[in-house]
Amino acid sequence: MDRSQYTELTFLERVDFAEDLALFRMKAHDPVDFTPGQYATLGLIENGDDRPLLRPYSVGSSPGSTDLEFFIERVDDGALTPRLWNLVRGDEVWMRKKIVGRFVLDESQSHHVMAATVTGVAPYVSIVRAQREALEAGELDTRHRFLILHGGSRSWELGTYQDELSSLAQQVDWLDYVPTVSRPWEDPNWTGEVGRVEDVLRKHLDAAGFPPDDTAVYTCGHPKMIDKAQGIFERAGIEEEVIHEEKYFVERATS
Repeated sequence: MDRSQYTELTFLERVDFAEDLALFRMKAHDPVDFTPGQYATLGLIENGDDRPLLRPYSVGSSPGSTDLEFFIERVDDGALTPRLWNLVRGDEVWMRKKIVGRFVLDESQSHHVMAATVTGVAPYVSIVRAQREALEAGELDTRHRFLILHGGSRSWELGTYQDELSSLAQQVDWLDYVPTVSRPWEDPNWTGEVGRVEDVLRKHLDAAGFPPDDTAVYTCGHPKMIDKAQGIFERAGIEEEVIHEEKYFVERATS
C-alpha cells in the first residue's frame, strides 16, 4: 500500500440514530480542503491486508477543518460498514487524500432545491454549513437560497440534521427545511410533513416560488426517489443542465 495516497484519520465517536444509521465523527491531522458536496473514500486495514477496503461517503462537514463527519447506513452483510460499527475511539481509519465528486453547488443559479432520502442529506449539510460560515466571516457577497426536503421512514432516521437544519431555517431567511416521514403510523409523535420526498416535492417546490430560470435542483439518496423527482423537475420547467443527481446504491454484497 502506498500510504502517500492516504490521510490517516482518528475515529472519535459514533452517534446512533437507528440500529443501521449513525453519524461518524473523525479527526484528521491537518485541515482537509474540498468542495462542499463532494465525497471522501474511507477504508480500514485489518488482518494483515496490504491495502484498505474502500467505500465512498459524502462529507457532511464544511471544508478547511480537521473534523470530518459522515452519515452512514449499515449494511449487515456488507464488506465495510459492519467493520465501521466495530470501531472504538482512537482507532485508525484511512481516507484517500483526494476528495472528489461533481455533486456540488451550481454557482450559475441563485436558488437551489435539494431533495434527499436519509443519508443523502450529507452533501447538502456541507453546502449549507459552508455558506453559513462564509456569511458569518463576511466572505460571501451573494447568498444562495435553499429549499431542502429530507425524508425518512421515521423521524429519528433524520438524525441530528433534522434539529440542526430546522434551527438554522428559523434563524436565517435563505434556508427552508422540510423533513418528511413516510411511515407516520410507526412514529405517532410526529407532527410534520408526511409522505415520501417525491410525493411532497411538487407541493413545496410550488410553494417556494423559485424562478425556474434561476433555479438548480438536486436529488441525492435512493435511486427510485431520484428517478421520480427528475420527472417532477422537468414538468416544472427546470432545464436539464441544472438538474443534478447523486444516487446511493445499496449493494448488500459490497457496501
